[in-house]
Amino acid sequence: MTSKIGWHLLRHMRKVWVRVASFALLGIASAGVAQLMAGLIPSAWTVKIGADSVDQVLNILASSMLAVTTFSLAIAISAFAAAASTATPRATALLQEDATAQNVLATFLGAFLFSLVGIIALQAGYYSSAGRLVLFVATAAVIALVVVALLRWISHLMTFGRMGDTLDRVEAAASASLENRLKNPFLGGRPLLTEIPETCIPLLSTEAGYVLHVDVGKLDTVAQSLKTKVWLNALPGSFVHQASPLIHVEREINDEEALKAFRNAFTVGTERSFEQDPRFGLIVITEIASRALSPAVNDPGTAISVVGRLVRILARWTDDVQLKIDYEAVFVPPITPTELIVDAFRPIVRDGVSSIEVQLRIQKALHALADIAPDVFAVPATAMVADARERAKAALTESEYRLLGAVTATKTAAIEP
Repeated sequence: MTSKIGWHLLRHMRKVWVRVASFALLGIASAGVAQLMAGLIPSAWTVKIGADSVDQVLNILASSMLAVTTFSLAIAISAFAAAASTATPRATALLQEDATAQNVLATFLGAFLFSLVGIIALQAGYYSSAGRLVLFVATAAVIALVVVALLRWISHLMTFGRMGDTLDRVEAAASASLENRLKNPFLGGRPLLTEIPETCIPLLSTEAGYVLHVDVGKLDTVAQSLKTKVWLNALPGSFVHQASPLIHVEREINDEEALKAFRNAFTVGTERSFEQDPRFGLIVITEIASRALSPAVNDPGTAISVVGRLVRILARWTDDVQLKIDYEAVFVPPITPTELIVDAFRPIVRDGVSSIEVQLRIQKALHALADIAPDVFAVPATAMVADARERAKAALTESEYRLLGAVTATKTAAIEP
C-alpha cells in the first residue's frame, strides 16, 4: 500500500515537466563540465578537429532544436485533442504520461539548452583548445541522441493519439489497476464483508470531490494510537462531500488533531484517477464505446472492440488471493463483481440497444465471463443478460430478437448460479 507522500511522488514523476527539466539540466551540465574535463585530454590531441567547427555546429543545433521542440509540442497537443474528441477526454491523461513523447520533448529541449550554453561559453572565451575538443565530442553525442529521438518520434507518431492507441492505453491502465487491487483487495486492511456497526461514529469530509487515494497505513497508525478501530467508507473513486462520511470510528473522538490526521489520509480531487480506482478504467473505456454508438459517430465496430477488451480486463479476476493484513485497525470494503459488470456493460447495453451486432457480442462476452469465473461473475452476468434482453426487446426487430434469444438460450445453463 503506497503512502500519501509516495503516491504524490509517483504522480509527479509522470509529469512531462519532470523529464524535460531533468534533460535540460543534464544538457546545461554537459556544456559546463566540458572545460573541467579538458585537463584529461593529452596535448597531442588538441588539434583543430572540432575547434573551428564547433561554433557553427552549435548554432545549427540551437536554431533547429527550438523549431523542432515547438513543432513536436504542437503535434502532441493535437494528439491530445484528437483523443478527447474521438474517444473520451478522460483518456488524455494517459497520453500526457506517454514516456516516448516525454523523452522526445525532453531530448529536444535539452539539446537546445546544451547548444545555447555552449555558444555563450564559447563567446565568453570559457573553453581552452582542449575544452573545445571535449565540447565537440559532447556535441556529436548530443546530435546522435537527437537523431535517435527523431526516429523514435516519427515511428511513434504513426499511432500516437489514434483510436486503437487510445484504447490500448485505457485497457492497459484498467488492467493494471484491477490487477493491483486483486493482489491487495482490501488495501492492506481487514476485510469488511458485513454492514458497518450502527454504534460507530461517522467522520465527515470537509471538502467535495473524488477520493483519489487513501493512505490506509496512516489511518491504522492514528487508530492504533487512539486504541480504536475504523471502518473505511469512501474507497478511491467515491464522490464525497461535506455530508458524507469518510470513515466510521468505533467510538467518539474528541482529539481534533487525530480527526485532522484521519482526514489527511484521504486525497480528494476534482477528477478520478486510474491508480487506486479499477472501476474508473472500466468507466473510461466504456465511455469510448458509448460515444462510438452515438448517432453522430455510428461506429459499432469500436463498441464491439471495447466489449472484447472488457472481457480481457475482467478475466483477470481471481478469488485465489493470499490475504495479507498489514493494518489490523482498519476495515476495508471490497470492490464487488456486480459493480464491475455494471460499470463495464450497462452503458453499452443502453446505447447499443438497437444494434443486433453489439447486442450479440455483449451476450457472448457475458457468457464468456460467467464461464471463465462462474463463482465470481455468474450472478451479475445473469442479471446483465436479462437486462440487455429486456432493453433489446423493444428496439430490435422480431427476427433479430429471436436471434438474440437463441444465443442466450444456448448459454443459459452456463451462467446459472
